[in-house]
Amino acid sequence: MDNPSLEVNTIRRQLMTLERSKKLKILVVDDEPDNLDLLYRTFRRDFHVLKADSGMTALQMLAQEGEVAVIISDQRMPEMKGTEFLSKTVPQFPDTVRIILTGFTDIEDLVEAINAGQVYKYITKPWDPGELKAVVQRAAETYDLLKQRTEELRCANAQMALLTVLVQVTQAATSLEETLIPIATAFNHSFAADGCIVQLLKGNTLVATQGSYSDAGSLENWLSQDPLVSEAIATGKMQVSFNVSKDPKLSGVAHYQETGVQAHLIIPITYRNEVMGVLSLQWKEPYTLREDELKLIHLSAQLVAIALTSSCYHQTTV
Repeated sequence: MDNPSLEVNTIRRQLMTLERSKKLKILVVDDEPDNLDLLYRTFRRDFHVLKADSGMTALQMLAQEGEVAVIISDQRMPEMKGTEFLSKTVPQFPDTVRIILTGFTDIEDLVEAINAGQVYKYITKPWDPGELKAVVQRAAETYDLLKQRTEELRCANAQMALLTVLVQVTQAATSLEETLIPIATAFNHSFAADGCIVQLLKGNTLVATQGSYSDAGSLENWLSQDPLVSEAIATGKMQVSFNVSKDPKLSGVAHYQETGVQAHLIIPITYRNEVMGVLSLQWKEPYTLREDELKLIHLSAQLVAIALTSSCYHQTTV
């Protein structure tokens, strides 16, 4: 096989060219319409802004929209104060960064909220647009960093679990069927995929023997119809489409529309320069992988090849 580092670098460059146009979502909450509109106009160019005129409306909006990066809330609102509203968002959205706007001296409420980790910063009214924009930008960067570290920790734990499974399978493999399903399951969980297939080859042709795992149910055998798979088998190199809908070579492939797969990664399983099978990871939304994840995939594919070779050996000696 070609140099894995060169292959990873090629895909990494492909990742860097992906469109990253999505803006972070923020939520602004104020019971005064003029203030709410001003907040919206202040941030609409840099963020996807949601707005609510009360704490209760804001909670309902979060239930529908999901997590936002930053919440900016007025403190003095009827029915529910800003600090009370923000405290209700902490259990479900712990990573969201919260900012309070206050024109009054609600020191006790603010100190309590800040000490409890519910408020990142408070801004006194009348607020300066430039100052507030700077604070919100820092809050968004804090959110990004927190999400990145959380994701890195999750991935590290998942990767350790993946390697553990592969080592165990390598040591205890007794049949191909017993080997393939746990491999597919481990890869699916490690890379937050919606589906994973491990399928074997014979004479550069896919055979029926496969193991699969899907969060959405059973997976049909459609890899033999996929141009990415054909290219991976022919070249022995990893093939990927991180956004199928914008990939010209996949636009006419029917099974992508039928399955709803929006991102697809194919890893050849190679032992001594022979492609033994392919590993397919599928996502229902456009997806990206970090460079360390790509390197882990290369390492894991080598362990899978060893596991499959061990299974074949056991079958021929039993």
